[in-house]
Amino acid sequence: MIRTKFLKCGLLAAVLGLGALIPATLWAHGGGSGVDVDSCRIPVGGFWVHFTAYQPQLTGTTEYCDKIPETGPTTLVFDYEGKALRNMTVEFEITKEPEGSRVFYQAPAAYPTGTVNATINFTEPSSYLAHVTLVNDGQKIDAHIPFKVGVNQTSLSGSTWIIILVVVVALGYILYLSNAGFKKVVDSLLLIKKKT
Repeated sequence: MIRTKFLKCGLLAAVLGLGALIPATLWAHGGGSGVDVDSCRIPVGGFWVHFTAYQPQLTGTTEYCDKIPETGPTTLVFDYEGKALRNMTVEFEITKEPEGSRVFYQAPAAYPTGTVNATINFTEPSSYLAHVTLVNDGQKIDAHIPFKVGVNQTSLSGSTWIIILVVVVALGYILYLSNAGFKKVVDSLLLIKKKT
């Protein structure tokens, strides 16, 4: 009886401890400021530009931002948030990092629709930087957003491993309580002597 109570308390402590390790982003805004953070937004001066990448030949309309899964043709879209930038001159550039070599350049121009599209054939997995430069009244205001190309999402995140561990521990505990043979093996491994 005491042993079962001890195991239950231990399991509860383990689950609560592992739950505390799960990143706050998985808690669906719990304890957050209530404002969504969009890592695909680029502040340019007092304005915002939204960056989105698509690989329609591979994933259809799936949107990417900082991790693009495969190399190959990729459509990059820069959307102005608001109308103020539509009348200003804006320049776009993509550089391969860390060497800073240019892989795409869009000359300074005004984009009255508020959207700039470019299809780039990324041939190498690497880190890249999207530069957005506002050219206004002889001043240049540069902003950028880093992203990676060729980053397959095959590896599991730390949060996923924690969830898998919790499920395995819970299933092991259920098996321990419901199967006498398994319980005997576990008890012998833990050196728990049966009282006679």
